[in-house]
Amino acid sequence: MASSDYYKTLGVSRSASEDEIRKAYRELVRKHHPDVSKAPDAAARFNEIQQAYDVLMDPEKRKAYDRFGAAGAQAGGSRKTQSSGVDVDMDDLDSVFETFFGRQRGASRTAGRSRAGATRRGVREPLRHEIQIPFMTAARGGTHQFRVSAGGKDQTLSVNIPPAIVTGAKLRIRKPEGLDRDIVLRVKIGNHPHFRRVEGKPLDLEFDLPVSIVEATLGAKIRVPTLDGRVEITLPEGSPSGQKLRLRERGLASSDGSRGDLYGIVRIVPPKPGSLTDNDRRALEDLARRAGSPRGGDVWDEGWSP
Repeated sequence: MASSDYYKTLGVSRSASEDEIRKAYRELVRKHHPDVSKAPDAAARFNEIQQAYDVLMDPEKRKAYDRFGAAGAQAGGSRKTQSSGVDVDMDDLDSVFETFFGRQRGASRTAGRSRAGATRRGVREPLRHEIQIPFMTAARGGTHQFRVSAGGKDQTLSVNIPPAIVTGAKLRIRKPEGLDRDIVLRVKIGNHPHFRRVEGKPLDLEFDLPVSIVEATLGAKIRVPTLDGRVEITLPEGSPSGQKLRLRERGLASSDGSRGDLYGIVRIVPPKPGSLTDNDRRALEDLARRAGSPRGGDVWDEGWSP
């Protein structure tokens, strides 16, 4: 049911701080975003949450809302707020959602190019610039330095990267020294030789786990790498290629304390050609006869096709 009380929509008190509102909003987004929730009213519920957040995180709109209700909040106020400890331009619409889901919204922009926009409401448009950060900086957070050309000169600037940031997220630097406007950075993340992000689950990671035919058949204890060091994982007997082995809370950790999982994807690696002895080959052939073929049924036995 739609709520006319924005505070009730977010589940916070009327005296809630910005940090409390931001935390409540993040929890609700993770639960009710249409990409996550299967409820038939997920989109409508999400729109209510977003509207409440937009108003209560804007000091002018919140003040108007507290005095005059929703109609007062819609009458004016700026559209800039902060999220995850970095400034976010809410006029872009995609800023908050890219931070959590890596989704792109709005018009496409030329990558890697700073832009100076026209004056809007007396405020100069920010420079827009793309940065590429290492995978581990994106995973753990930290400071990243970059160079940007503005006002006819090159400058080296630094920006704080929140942990578990995703490709496409936007960070804003408020009028750095020597510039008369803000800089909006679009983040691109480099690859890791071992780990990958899981699409749609920004805190989860996965990696390929190569195993031998013997290990897949008999099962094994295998030491695998994680972001926090090596741990032992149990490979069940008879594991097929493609099976996912889950390591709970071994994924990425966000600034609010949430932790994702790490998945090892089983990849069965056959012996190299010429590496088997005659005895090895006979043993495998005998095993294949006793185990039988995994290709059974009409499609394989009778040549049936749709």
